[in-house]
Amino acid sequence: MKIIQSILKILLPLALGVLILWWMYRGFDWPSLRRALTSEMDWTWMWLSFPFGIMAQVFRALRWQQVLRPLGERPRLGTSINAVFLSYASSLVVPRVGEVLRCGVLKRYDGVSFSRGVGTVVTERVVDMALIAVLSAAVFVMQIPVFVDFFQETGVSLGGFLGQFTLTGWLVTIGSGVAVLATSYLLLRHYRIMTRAREVVKELIEGLLSIRNVEGRGLFIFYSLAIWICYFLHFYLTFFCFQSTEGLGLSVAMVAFVVGTFAVLVPTPNGAGPWHFAVKTVLMLYGVPGDDGALFALIVHTVQTLLVAVLGLYATAALALTRKAGARA
Repeated sequence: MKIIQSILKILLPLALGVLILWWMYRGFDWPSLRRALTSEMDWTWMWLSFPFGIMAQVFRALRWQQVLRPLGERPRLGTSINAVFLSYASSLVVPRVGEVLRCGVLKRYDGVSFSRGVGTVVTERVVDMALIAVLSAAVFVMQIPVFVDFFQETGVSLGGFLGQFTLTGWLVTIGSGVAVLATSYLLLRHYRIMTRAREVVKELIEGLLSIRNVEGRGLFIFYSLAIWICYFLHFYLTFFCFQSTEGLGLSVAMVAFVVGTFAVLVPTPNGAGPWHFAVKTVLMLYGVPGDDGALFALIVHTVQTLLVAVLGLYATAALALTRKAGARA
């Protein structure tokens, strides 16, 4: 039974992502993809975006180290960075497994308490959710005049725009929302099952409350902001790779980034499918043709996913050369 459950955890998210991608790109002009990749794209901006994607994960590792210190845990920086790299790469195969895996890496190589590690990961997620909530509210308020001007200038009503959604489009949107809620419930249930033992519960709570005793709260805030600024720049710079998006501006990129961030919560590998659908829809709202929006989403997501995979391979090789906790002098 456990084997079947493990297989389903891999196959169901993959199947959902493939299904949404098939629906989105079933009538896509594939020769346009080849033209974009070989001659129409400005790859300079894509390359420039890579350091920000890497630094976002490095800052996450630095913040994680900082949260662990009040608990008496001092993992090495290299191990922490590689654990984060590996966690993101592993989530490409099984969504959300990386959160547990990176705690296991620190336990194996630096002797960090697994339960405390999980507690700090939960703390990180709470902080990230709070930042995203604030950013989402700010972006929505700032974009209200833009939405109004867009609808007035184009003569398109919100109802008319939403009317462009097919029945399948609505099903994808609703299904993605249900999937997010189901995943949230299962994660909460999973943590509850993991933390039944009294000592484990105590350590988990210590991890959750570790932020109260963190040394250098200003640095903690800096790391938290730096993570999301880097994520945003990693995404925003790709706008300049394409003629259809290079003139849209910072505010449009912020809207697409926020919506895409929520889409990634859907349990598919790296948000594949829901992220494409969400970003394409936002770009359409700002006047980008549907095919151009789909092309943008396909290339950006694929390239950035490959970067995550490469970092995961690097981390695997680096950890293979890392001495474990008990073997350190």
